[in-house]
Amino acid sequence: MSDAATLRLPWTVAAEPAGSPDAEALLREYYTEVADRYFTLHEDRRSTPEEIEEGLAEYPTADLAPPGGVLLVARHGEEVAGCAGVRLLDARTAELKQMFVRPARRGLGGAGALLRAAETAAVRLGAERLRLDTRLDLVEAVALYRRHGFLEIDPYHDDPYAEIFFEKRLDGDSLTA
Repeated sequence: MSDAATLRLPWTVAAEPAGSPDAEALLREYYTEVADRYFTLHEDRRSTPEEIEEGLAEYPTADLAPPGGVLLVARHGEEVAGCAGVRLLDARTAELKQMFVRPARRGLGGAGALLRAAETAAVRLGAERLRLDTRLDLVEAVALYRRHGFLEIDPYHDDPYAEIFFEKRLDGDSLTA
């Protein structure tokens, strides 16, 4: 497919069980990328398969399922291309988790499509605000969240890997499905 044809492919985002093969592959890729970036920065090495398995076990996805959560899978054309999880922290606060777009599909609008779908999902769960955390070395993520109206807030939990926290107020009337 030509570059121009790839650019014209539509993005679709839909809920999918976290245990589906596509979702599991995306979540593993997400965790491998963020772990590799962390270990490269701090220890000048990539993560080991054992570290990936430990990390996947430490950050389970059971809460990314109804009634208090959802895992969204994005497709670019027919290609599985990204994911984002949303879970309720309390009756009015949702949290964005495991936001990821495969490297070959970055820069084509998928992250924005996932964020809009995550905001809509959070409103459907009853949330009035969407929070998230990330690391400072994930500069693309920090820029993305700022570009989409997320504002930096004080920490709302104490995960040792979370370095910067964001929140966005959600207006259900302005979100589209």
